[in-house]
Amino acid sequence: MPSESQLRILAHLARFGSELEQAWDVPRALCLPGIAEAIGVVRSAIHSSLRELESAGYVTTRTTHVTGAGSRRRKVVHITQEGREAASAQAPAPARSGHATGPLPDTTLLHGREDEVSALSKPLTEGASVLLNGLPGIGKTSLARAVAGSLLEAGRNVRWATCNADTDAAAIAAMWLGGSAPSSPDAIAAAVDSKRTILVLDEAQQLSPRHITGIEELLGACSRTQAAVLAVVRAPNPFDELSGFEEHRLDGLPPSKATPLLPEDLDEAIALGIAEALGGHPLAMRLWSPEDVLPERVEAVQSYVESTVIRRLSDSGSNSLDELCLAPLPLTVGEMFGPDGTEELDEAAILRWTQAMVEPHHLIRNVRRGSWSDDDLSDLHSEQAARWSAREGTRARRIEAHHRLSSGGEPDPEWVLEHVPAIAGEDSAAAAVLIEQAVGMSDDEGLRECAADIALERGEPAIADAHIERLAEGPHRHLRLARLARIQGDSKHADEFERLALDGLEPGQRARASIASLVRLYDDRLPGPISPSLAKEILGGIGSVELSDLNPDDRSVASLSLDLLRHTVALEIGDMSAAASARSALESRLGPEHPHLSALDLRARLAARTGGKPSDDALDTARERIESSDDPLDRLRTIHLALGACGPDPSSWLREAHSRSSPGMLRDDLASHRRLTGQWWFWRGVLEPENRLSHWREAIGRLRSAECNNAAEDLIGRLSKAL
Repeated sequence: MPSESQLRILAHLARFGSELEQAWDVPRALCLPGIAEAIGVVRSAIHSSLRELESAGYVTTRTTHVTGAGSRRRKVVHITQEGREAASAQAPAPARSGHATGPLPDTTLLHGREDEVSALSKPLTEGASVLLNGLPGIGKTSLARAVAGSLLEAGRNVRWATCNADTDAAAIAAMWLGGSAPSSPDAIAAAVDSKRTILVLDEAQQLSPRHITGIEELLGACSRTQAAVLAVVRAPNPFDELSGFEEHRLDGLPPSKATPLLPEDLDEAIALGIAEALGGHPLAMRLWSPEDVLPERVEAVQSYVESTVIRRLSDSGSNSLDELCLAPLPLTVGEMFGPDGTEELDEAAILRWTQAMVEPHHLIRNVRRGSWSDDDLSDLHSEQAARWSAREGTRARRIEAHHRLSSGGEPDPEWVLEHVPAIAGEDSAAAAVLIEQAVGMSDDEGLRECAADIALERGEPAIADAHIERLAEGPHRHLRLARLARIQGDSKHADEFERLALDGLEPGQRARASIASLVRLYDDRLPGPISPSLAKEILGGIGSVELSDLNPDDRSVASLSLDLLRHTVALEIGDMSAAASARSALESRLGPEHPHLSALDLRARLAARTGGKPSDDALDTARERIESSDDPLDRLRTIHLALGACGPDPSSWLREAHSRSSPGMLRDDLASHRRLTGQWWFWRGVLEPENRLSHWREAIGRLRSAECNNAAEDLIGRLSKAL
């Protein structure tokens, strides 16, 4: 009969199917470090157990590739049929299970924390919110995962989010809710409001100060719901204030409870001595190796890591560790410049894995970084910046930017302003962190303008205001003040600031700003017929834009934008002659086969109504485009276009198309996407009058944050009449 520790190994291995026995790549959980992690012991504690299990025919071993762990082949362990039968005989009866959402870590066996699991599970079950803190490596994540497992077995639903330096409130909501999530703290809180829900926020100390305030607001809003919140942070607590949270401090294990982390055949007195010397610190215990000299007295964990754990590494292991300690985010082994030492680091329990992404345990990273002088750190970051500069892609630029900004001295504004907008196009939360770091090191006007623009685009008026206040007086400041006023719902001051800006801009800049203003004027309205006065204002504005001061390329783009707007407004007011003229101009610039022309033609066909309704042929064309489009944005815009043509009582297929659509693919950090999301909620309120109040309230919030204050005010008026 296998021993208790051997049964734990078998139970872990039994989670994986027999098809992996012949697989080229197998999960890391089947290699020796992965097995040791899963059962919560030091790496050396599983050697004798595995030998005995293999001799008894319960497991087999082979050498193969491990997914995400580099190109070298590693020893892995597979359970045999006899092993499965032995594990099954000891397996407990299946427990009732709740539902888990988000990047829930793999289950690991937790030693000596039974009281803490109960102490945390009880208040969370009762709906309380808890802040769990403690030193690095003390076992906070493992404890939180054990608590989550306990609550899942009790039928609770666990929503888990893990933070890194680029995580913002929207990213947390996406992890908690599975991708399609609302944007505002109150809306997110409403979506998770259930007494059977437990929200976990892990690694909160990793958050950038740029996003802390927004996440504090989110946690505060969630704590006021029926859901319980467990926030896991490393001391000191990064949050200024979390009202409604009770604090739970996690300390080291008592020596008698820490010894099970060590090999079973280790002398009991020696095991107790190790546990006492390392203060029962779980990670330090797992880092212990039989080759280590037994400390003669209680030693600070940081000192043990520096003097023993790191010092025993080879040059290759040290180089890999340094690269991972310098990185702003977890890396894959494949994208490391010096991956050769990762296997050594993994064998030494120095690494923590999230699927294929790897980073050092925070305790290790903190100790290693603390051993470098400022000059060392500057040189190391400069070296990494040069390496990443040779790679293509937005992720490479994001990591290169971190190393550049961390290498000391003044940042290069020209480089930052060239690359941060591209980073923002893919991940505005990361761009916000980087530009905030750059602004903190330099008071360059261009950097601060970029910081304000990113905040405005993300719909963060308080942060935008703080940057705009420090901009020099002039038209560029006035343009940003106009955007800020629109987000805040102050149309009067927005118009005043915009007029001041246009008066002060250079001719070429004035033309670009005027076109943007006209497009925004058209967009800042609810779906439906355009008012004659607004149409007249837009067409008059188009005629007054002076393009002669633009260079040829900019003039061509500007003319294209004006013709598109002229075509759209002409269709709205039924001026088919003007619409045809604008289309001809567009075709001459774009070419007769350009795909955008088909969208213009569909708009024209839907606008040509008979008896106030579009033709069946036009609707059939719209339906075909909706059903065949691979672009979710184009599909959603076409649905809205067809709904606008049909009015409040569309065909059943169009209702169904809208109900199947979702704003989840849209980005909350782009104003244009927030506007489209606002329109989606507007149409949902039209099509579901029984829920119109909640739908239109959501639409109003989205439209305001997208700088569509006129549309928001119009919808407020309609909502008031409906009530």
